[in-house]
Amino acid sequence: MRMSGLYRAVAGSSFRRYATYRVATAAGVFTNTVFGFFMSFTFIALWDQRPGLGGYDQAQALTFVWVGQGLLAATAVMGGGFREELQERIRTGEISIDLYRPVDLQLWWLAVDLGRSVFQLLGRGVVPVVVGGLIFELALPTDPLRWLLFGCALALGLLVAFALNYLVALMAFWLLDGNGLNMVSNLLGMFCSGMVMPLTVFPEGLGTALQWLPWAALLQVPADVLLGRYAGAGAFAVLLFPLLWAVALLLLGRLVQTAATRRVVVQGG
Repeated sequence: MRMSGLYRAVAGSSFRRYATYRVATAAGVFTNTVFGFFMSFTFIALWDQRPGLGGYDQAQALTFVWVGQGLLAATAVMGGGFREELQERIRTGEISIDLYRPVDLQLWWLAVDLGRSVFQLLGRGVVPVVVGGLIFELALPTDPLRWLLFGCALALGLLVAFALNYLVALMAFWLLDGNGLNMVSNLLGMFCSGMVMPLTVFPEGLGTALQWLPWAALLQVPADVLLGRYAGAGAFAVLLFPLLWAVALLLLGRLVQTAATRRVVVQGG
């Protein structure tokens, strides 16, 4: 109970820390909203020529755009989360202080990222979706159950996002510079999550393959749940996809963390 209270305090502290960056938050809201408009007009032109593309009508496609803009900062799909901070601590050797703390390293950074992602979801995510809903016709549901399922899918997606970024950050134990890997991770995240285009729009073989990758849990799955593309028991069954990926990636992160810790001990003599 005492340790769980500690992690809650860490998450709360992280939330308050990001809440102090008011100008950056306002700039982020503006940027997400502007990009939402650019993508919306692009999607309108595309769906005018190809109605029903990817299995979405135009309102659903526009909803996909604005939900993506709402989740962009929360999922840290383009960076801006804890990943760079952890990499810097590894590079400078400050990670040794973290390893001496009587807390679990993975859970500590999970709490940090949870506080950050919740703030980004509220601070940068809500306003663009509201603006998009006021200007464009969106297919937002009125069924409370669907919003509840969306919330569950979103929570699991944020967990998958953390696990992916944690693995990338831990590679700094073996790499001198993580910038190159970060760029690759950002490109994979944007392309494979559906942030650029819904994965169902891609050619059948490629689109199907991408939907089985963990990045799909960041946007494609939550958006499809919100749009009601899964009915009945299927709406609950689809949540197993991000859940299984979250468990697998967190366990992999635990194994990599163990190997990295041993490496630190060996290097330190």
